[in-house]
Amino acid sequence: MSDYIVRATAADSQIRAFAATTRELTEHARQIHNLSPVATAALGRLMTAGAMMGAMMKGEDDLLTLQIQGDGPIGGIVVTADAKANVKGYVNNPDVMVPPNAKGKLDVSKAVGDGFLNVIKDMGMKEPYVGQTALQTGEIAEDLTYYFATSEQVPSSVGLGVLMKKENEVEQAGGFIIQLMPFTDEKVIDALEAKLSQMTSVTLLLKAGKTPEMILEDLLGEFGLEINEKIPTQFSCNCSKKRVEKAIISIGKKEIREMIAEGKPIEVNCHFCNTNYKFDVEELKEILAKSK
Repeated sequence: MSDYIVRATAADSQIRAFAATTRELTEHARQIHNLSPVATAALGRLMTAGAMMGAMMKGEDDLLTLQIQGDGPIGGIVVTADAKANVKGYVNNPDVMVPPNAKGKLDVSKAVGDGFLNVIKDMGMKEPYVGQTALQTGEIAEDLTYYFATSEQVPSSVGLGVLMKKENEVEQAGGFIIQLMPFTDEKVIDALEAKLSQMTSVTLLLKAGKTPEMILEDLLGEFGLEINEKIPTQFSCNCSKKRVEKAIISIGKKEIREMIAEGKPIEVNCHFCNTNYKFDVEELKEILAKSK
């Protein structure tokens, strides 16, 4: 498998960890959405996090949505993932361009701006769980670290990265999430913090040929790392003409009649995978007959 996530524990299950390589799904998103380099970096980071957080969910039909609503020129980012680590996403302004930051890197923080991170978990209850935190830096990894600490009360360290080639192709993408359980020993916490403080960027490690397993071994090897599972992850959209038809039915008879009266076919676009679905006038008449 090319893109995948590893799930692991360490320090006698006092630590749980996830690490992922996501180059292919990030490159796929760049191509279908025609993303600028900074938009690719922003979406790739959030999709990587979404895939790992999706893999954390227990129920087979559980769904996760991550929304970043900032006042920066990217306009917002939406990612959804399921418990099988299928992930999809889009940005509001795929053409966004901002100057590099002081380190000469893609300035995701500037593109995102100030605003909020929303985490929505649909776990089959009457109402989905919704957590919201203010963006801390707009760099996404730090914002998710803050979310876990404040909304879920789980001390976490999140690392995310997307490395672009000069010809605007994704060279590397991936990340990790390391979380402490409530009973974690103080000595373990101190040792882990010291280890994380020496950590270089995820993308540099991936570029150097490190796998997700090796990255976790570097970080958690001294704590007795146990790799529990290897999970494939991919960009996957479950849209279809049938689903879009249901969406058209939901807008109501009046609107559908107005579309038919115009006498032209309509085109509906899926934000997530950029697929266009066309419906001619005859199909619209059939949809009208099905609507209540």
